[in-house]
Amino acid sequence: MIVGIIPARFASTRLMGKPLADIGGKPLIQHTYESAGKSKLLNKVILAVDDKKVAQVARDFGAEVVETPKNLETGSDRIAFVAKGLEEAAIIVNIQGDEPFISGSMIDQAIEPLLFDRNVNVSTLAKKIERVKELNSPDVVKVVFDYNNFAMYFSRSPIPFVRGAASGKDAINRTEMYKHIGLYVFRKNWLLEFTRLKQTDLEKTEKLEQLRMLENGFKIKIVVTELESIGVDTPEDLNRARAYYNWLIKKKERK
Repeated sequence: MIVGIIPARFASTRLMGKPLADIGGKPLIQHTYESAGKSKLLNKVILAVDDKKVAQVARDFGAEVVETPKNLETGSDRIAFVAKGLEEAAIIVNIQGDEPFISGSMIDQAIEPLLFDRNVNVSTLAKKIERVKELNSPDVVKVVFDYNNFAMYFSRSPIPFVRGAASGKDAINRTEMYKHIGLYVFRKNWLLEFTRLKQTDLEKTEKLEQLRMLENGFKIKIVVTELESIGVDTPEDLNRARAYYNWLIKKKERK
């Protein structure tokens, strides 16, 4: 069984109450849940929430919900908490709760390596960077990977460093640079092993938990996608998501 789990944390430092933020008359978390449900490979989608109000709202729109302890530090910890109780689950997909328009196709792209190669235990997505703003933003995580598409490093800084580039635009034109899309697929036993590990030095430095995997020898398969999503971390992101939703509605009305 392949189970998608969406962690939703109420007390976001940059956008308090983010799961319940309204986008076109629906809470953000409902958009994410419904988008994930369009995957052709997921057998089930579960919300992992740390707040009773969010849990009730989610149940009201028909979601399967598991309430998790508030003291869990990361989304991966919340995912693992739920996964432990899923005896039939072989593959767990960590779908970020703040991706209201994540496409089912993106989720399926990330899952496929684990279906076709038993040696792949963790996979995630990356997309080519096309805008200098993304390259320079510490909120956009960059990734470099080897010729077999296994991650070598993740960073909030632009990587690789393009020696001799006159500008960020020049760097993007000279070489392919990729941003990480934070959707992870785990074989269940690897997820549980990962979340038992202590935080590592590079993870603490960059504030990126995927570096804990690399520092402990995990191999992360990178799937390059041409699809895009909108992560909501700040009030500005929320406004962008609302504008995008309004555009989608108008597009449907014109058909």
